[in-house]
Amino acid sequence: MELVPRFFSPPNESFFLFGARGVGKSTILKDKFKKAKMLDLLDPSLYRQLTANPELLSEIISGNPEVGIWIIDEIQRIPELLPVVHQWIEKQWQESPHESEPNRRQFVLTGSSARKLKTTGVDLLGGRALECRLYPFIASELGSKFSLEVAIRKGMLPLVHHSRGYAAKLSGYLSLYMQLEVQAEGLVRSLPNFSRFLISISFSHGSILNYSDIARDCAIDAKTVRNYVDILEDLLLAYRVPVFSNRAKRELITANKFYYFDAGVYQSIRPRGVLDQPEEIAGAALEGLVYQHLLAWSSYRGRGDRVFFWRSRGGVEVDFVLYGESEFLAIEVKHSDQFDRKSLKALSEFHSDYPESRCLFVYRGKERFERDGVLVLPAEEFLKSLDPASSLTEIYHKKN
Repeated sequence: MELVPRFFSPPNESFFLFGARGVGKSTILKDKFKKAKMLDLLDPSLYRQLTANPELLSEIISGNPEVGIWIIDEIQRIPELLPVVHQWIEKQWQESPHESEPNRRQFVLTGSSARKLKTTGVDLLGGRALECRLYPFIASELGSKFSLEVAIRKGMLPLVHHSRGYAAKLSGYLSLYMQLEVQAEGLVRSLPNFSRFLISISFSHGSILNYSDIARDCAIDAKTVRNYVDILEDLLLAYRVPVFSNRAKRELITANKFYYFDAGVYQSIRPRGVLDQPEEIAGAALEGLVYQHLLAWSSYRGRGDRVFFWRSRGGVEVDFVLYGESEFLAIEVKHSDQFDRKSLKALSEFHSDYPESRCLFVYRGKERFERDGVLVLPAEEFLKSLDPASSLTEIYHKKN
């Protein structure tokens, strides 16, 4: 299988690498650190040994002095290992404070969930290790192999992208999480309730979160729904997007929007019936696809840009606002191959409040042009242009 080059560039010091299952954490680390020693905590035998005696890790490290890079895969399964790793890092800093020391060990700790690390109160190595994220593929990583139609339908998970039977992979994806994370770690009291919640909240993908409505649909209380959403975020399966309210000139809503982390996962869990319009589902999938690209692009770029949305109390909404020291763009996404000038209303109102911003309109059409100060871009072109080496401002100014 051909290895797809990723934009993630590992640091030279110890770091955490968080990412949902199937995004390719182990694959990229095996490629980048070919001489590393990997300890896979999904290995039942190793898991039992280290769970019973976390200090055994120190003995393993001491017994392999020639190993310079240690990868501990799925560290959230045994958080008790973190103090052991912390001791080794602190010892190195005391003995050789310079990162370039030839005998210095580097620890790479991967995780598909931050839930257990947070709830056990274990600190993330006291700031001695960086926190990095790996996301599903983005279009610019796939290049000519990227297809917008395929991405909307089956998402961008490497686990799924490399599989011919993608439907079966997607249908079993959340079941795997239910088994390995939710059930095994006892994150919820009632699996049936959580399963209903996963389906119910799929109707909120790309929409404002209303905990009370979801609670009524699932026949559980709103507090439990909030806890379930927290769990989804901690498992790196979903995101809550905050409203952009910097120097607001009008009254805005305070609720968050919700997205599953991958368009294909959303498509696999979203129920379909005679009352559901395929275009509505595909539109939400496209919007989520744009969001997951913006999130990954911003993270890999490392400039601290954040993604918001904007919605007034009167119901005027802009899908995304990218904001940072050098980026300030409002982005509207439409699942339509026809441009309608009326669709620029929300962008126009946002720009009237924030004249410093630039506005993009992303749609399913083929033509790129500028209309009323708004750059109109085909969705496929826009997604392929999201290379961390380039800013969105540069993309905006590329007129041809």
